[in-house]
Amino acid sequence: MSKKHIPEIMAPAGDKNAYLAAVAAGADAVYVGLKHFSARMQAQNFSISELTQLASLGRDRGTKTYVAMNTLVKPNDAEAAGRLIDRLQRNVKPYALIVQDLAMLTLAKQAGFTGELHLSTLANLSHPAGLAVAKKLGASRVVVPRELNLDEVKLMADACPKDLDLEIFVHGALCHCVSGRCYWSSYLGGKSGLRGRCVQPCRRLYTRGKEQAERLFSCSDLSLDVLTKPLLSMERVTAWKIEGRKKGPHYVYYTVMAYRMLRDNPQDAQAKKTAVDLLDQALGRPTSHSLFLPQRPFQPIQPKEETSSGRLVGEIKRDQKKLYFEPREQLETGDLIRVGYEDQPGHRTIPIRRRVPKRGRMDIPFSKKHVGPPLPTGTKVFLVDRREPELVKRLRELDGELALFPAPETKESTFTPTWPKAAPRKKTRPESISLFRQPPKGRFWDRPAFWLEKSVLGKTPAKTVSQAQWWLPPVIWPDEDKKYRSLLREATRKGAREFVLNAPWQAAFFEDRKGVTLVAGPFCNLSNRLALDVMRSLGCSSAILNPELPLEDLQAVSQNPPLQLGFVIKGMWPFGISRFLADSVPFDESIKSPMNEVAFVRKYGQNNWIYPGWEIDLTKETRTLERMGFKTFVTMLEPWPRNVPRPNRTSEFNWRLKLL
Repeated sequence: MSKKHIPEIMAPAGDKNAYLAAVAAGADAVYVGLKHFSARMQAQNFSISELTQLASLGRDRGTKTYVAMNTLVKPNDAEAAGRLIDRLQRNVKPYALIVQDLAMLTLAKQAGFTGELHLSTLANLSHPAGLAVAKKLGASRVVVPRELNLDEVKLMADACPKDLDLEIFVHGALCHCVSGRCYWSSYLGGKSGLRGRCVQPCRRLYTRGKEQAERLFSCSDLSLDVLTKPLLSMERVTAWKIEGRKKGPHYVYYTVMAYRMLRDNPQDAQAKKTAVDLLDQALGRPTSHSLFLPQRPFQPIQPKEETSSGRLVGEIKRDQKKLYFEPREQLETGDLIRVGYEDQPGHRTIPIRRRVPKRGRMDIPFSKKHVGPPLPTGTKVFLVDRREPELVKRLRELDGELALFPAPETKESTFTPTWPKAAPRKKTRPESISLFRQPPKGRFWDRPAFWLEKSVLGKTPAKTVSQAQWWLPPVIWPDEDKKYRSLLREATRKGAREFVLNAPWQAAFFEDRKGVTLVAGPFCNLSNRLALDVMRSLGCSSAILNPELPLEDLQAVSQNPPLQLGFVIKGMWPFGISRFLADSVPFDESIKSPMNEVAFVRKYGQNNWIYPGWEIDLTKETRTLERMGFKTFVTMLEPWPRNVPRPNRTSEFNWRLKLL
């Protein structure tokens, strides 16, 4: 293995100490977020001046700095995002930007950014054909989904065009839903995961029928540890990424050290054992290899097991009126413990003020902020961060070196985006479209649309095939690439002429097809004019916007758009799409949250669609949308499960909210 093909170890950093811990551990790269446009807005994140110093220190130590600007760009955000890129270029000089929104690719070019552009896993580039589109749009690296197995990673690596590389997650938290395909938090209250505001509803307790509530959708962490060895033979997999921008320096230091050891000593059994021991000390959730081994996939959801972040170190006991616990291991001054789960009322994080020996006693201090009943006995206590004296000393030394790299006075940017030309306003009548899973029986009044599947195509009359829209799925996995190429050939041979892309990368399927009309679908997560213009450059003539956008954002994006616009106004929009599902979760049955929110799960192909138990209904807003220039109105039809009660309510999604 030549040095050229040694993958870099990428460390997360949500604050200064985590960045310094990554440098101390010898990380090849550190990825960080700013105060805005970061998909981990709960992390502390960085100012431009602070990051300028850290990036200078990193360069001096041979550590690259990558900046994640991987959120959805709302229509009025583009100028601010461009100015931020301009300031980064002039001050921080990051090696790369990690982006989700297509607008960021355009803004980076316009702002003169000279570093690399990496597509975040939130961009959902999940199949080999799409890699060529990423390269065409200016990306130099793609972060592949965490759900891929080893064989699928190889398929992606083998398909990489020249000068395009892959990055793979090797350690850290797993989301239940596919990245870029989760609307759960947004649907329940406007806190969008695509905007870095996810409240993690998948981590909550859920109930099936009369069963006891369990964490039915809460995943263990991913840890590829000793399974990383096969990745060393894949030259296009150039980065191993550790998730965890909300983690502390202890976690960062130990995981970086462990994966460096696994990478640099693939044949050394003792090094592997030491690396695994280091990972055990990193204070993450319980881990699994997830789906990575195709011959031995592991279900990462075990509802009866602990999935909270941190290491379990005790349980609350009561002595008269005092709460206390007896730790299972020694706690050092500066360590952080969390009492209770993150979704448990009264949970809190407490710093250790003085050393507590193993099996000693630590009283839980009274908190004036605590409202409601006291935490019950048996409440779990987790160690979430450590402050080992040696690591603290090393961080202080590095912190002192920052004075050698004074932050320059940052100037405000005067960057202004160049906006795309508006599409001509067509004097056509608005069109209503009904999206079906199967061809309906009897007459239908709206224009039909169907999900593109072989069984549906075979049942649809030839005349209807040519009249209908054909929707590609929101996620296409690597082994499905050939399947959809074949289906598209069959569909066009039968007369299909209009196709809806539900990821920008699906445009690759149509590069040699003439006489077809392409529509950018709602799962492309389009929310601004620059992103719409990129879809226009890929051959789309219209776009159906993501229904999570509120009215104020729809009004803004409808001003001089480069494509004709449509919107989902009614039907079953999913909480999310997942490749995971706990064995105990039934299909087409009611599942209830602590707030009595009903959901059900349905399987289509390799994916599990998680639906809310109530549909979107914005039909009364159709006239408002028409006045704004919208021309296409979609109803997403889904057969209602027999065992799920019909709801008494509908949802306006975020129509009247301000999308966070």
